[in-house]
Amino acid sequence: MKRNFKHLLSLAFVVIGATALAQTQDNNKYQEQYRPQVHFSPREHWINDPNGMVYYNGTYHLFYQYYPGGTTWGPMYWGHAQSKDLMHWKEMPIALYPDSLGYIFSGSAVADIHNTSGFGKNGRIPLVAIFTHHDPKGEKSGRNDFQNQSIAYSLDEGKTWTKYAGNPVLKNTGIRDFRDPKVMWFEPQKKWIMTLATQDHITFFSSPDLKRWKQESEFGKQLGAHGGVWECPDLFPLKVDGKTYWVLVVNLNPGGPNGGSATQYFIGTFDGHGFTAVDGKTRWLDYGPDEYAGVTWSNTGDRKIFLGWMSNWAYANLVPTEKWRNAMTIPRDLSLKQVNGEVLLASLPVPELNGIKEPAKSVTLNKASTFTGRGLLKLSTAYLIDYRVILSNSLGEELVIGYDKKARQYYIDRTKAGNTAFQKDFKGRFFAPRFSSSQSSDLTLVIDAASIELFADQGLTTMTAIFFPDKPFDHFKVESKDRLKDLKLSGLNAIWK
Repeated sequence: MKRNFKHLLSLAFVVIGATALAQTQDNNKYQEQYRPQVHFSPREHWINDPNGMVYYNGTYHLFYQYYPGGTTWGPMYWGHAQSKDLMHWKEMPIALYPDSLGYIFSGSAVADIHNTSGFGKNGRIPLVAIFTHHDPKGEKSGRNDFQNQSIAYSLDEGKTWTKYAGNPVLKNTGIRDFRDPKVMWFEPQKKWIMTLATQDHITFFSSPDLKRWKQESEFGKQLGAHGGVWECPDLFPLKVDGKTYWVLVVNLNPGGPNGGSATQYFIGTFDGHGFTAVDGKTRWLDYGPDEYAGVTWSNTGDRKIFLGWMSNWAYANLVPTEKWRNAMTIPRDLSLKQVNGEVLLASLPVPELNGIKEPAKSVTLNKASTFTGRGLLKLSTAYLIDYRVILSNSLGEELVIGYDKKARQYYIDRTKAGNTAFQKDFKGRFFAPRFSSSQSSDLTLVIDAASIELFADQGLTTMTAIFFPDKPFDHFKVESKDRLKDLKLSGLNAIWK
């Protein structure tokens, strides 16, 4: 009996020890070098495009391109995370797995409130995911129809998914790049609209039930940037000065304003059949090198919340992280603004960011201060001036963000910001034009362990960049020969605690 008691006691200690070790290891997964502390990243493995973003019953669902077999791109699954506040995320089980029709590429999700699909049962509203099936065998054999659109549905608010037996619901007619369906309900005509990337342009389709689709129109063969393949589109209305415009977002790889992949947009009208742009100008949602594949959440009413992948296809597989690779941007509220007779798209961090913000502290101009390596920096000027914000460490590494008055440009310089050896074009100085006509200016910087997001002039100019210092940046300094109107820094609490 004593022998059995000792044996059970020793087993108990083993179990307790193993549990404590597992908890420590789990907590350590969010403390690695370069781990984002205020941006979503998976605990492990590869992540790219945000997918299937839908808000339902008080929960924001984020699905994403995910490869659970490693930290570089591989056969694609849909990973899943959810949040109540857009800041704190709970990673859920994988939502969609590859099958006989192929990998699960990018797409969207909707709440089928009217049960047009017929998937709803016993009063339960179905969430329906619309995604691209990518057939690697078809691609390898040289066929052009290896990407097709399929659907799946959930009756338990996204916890589990059932693929539709009639997949694919939209078959390819022979276009190599035929993917990334973004679906929305068009209330005036009581039908679903699919915005689909089709190589070098957008094709619109409509459906009464998410199962039967017909082509409506095409857009963009002769408009916008065409330095690479068009991907991950989005279509939604926004109002400015009482007038409704439609915004068409198109991601492009390569061909961005600072090299590699980026997000362009068009302003225009949409009548349920076709999109007409107000002009032929190329406009960029984010001028930095590291925002891509961005789209908005569905089912959020008039509010349009945007999220992008915080990397660039030029080096996404090479960045020097170990357990995971890549992350998402801060969620951003989109709005339209009239500037010099043009309608422009502006983006700002969602106000939910204030939920993890510490009290603001005033900063002394031209004096170095210490900080934790993450924070929310806000400055404003009464008139246009040159200034620089410098993040640095004891190794002499530094990231420089600033405004060049003569050139009317904002910039991010990561030339000396740490490890740049993994890809020849990673280091550099990146620029974005100033669009505002105001003589005063404002700047918001969201700073994380390995990323910076710049929002200037109420979000008219936006930039995103990642960096990899060999030691965390723990000092910052704001330099200018002129006076600033206001300068404050708030710490940001880690979302993983």
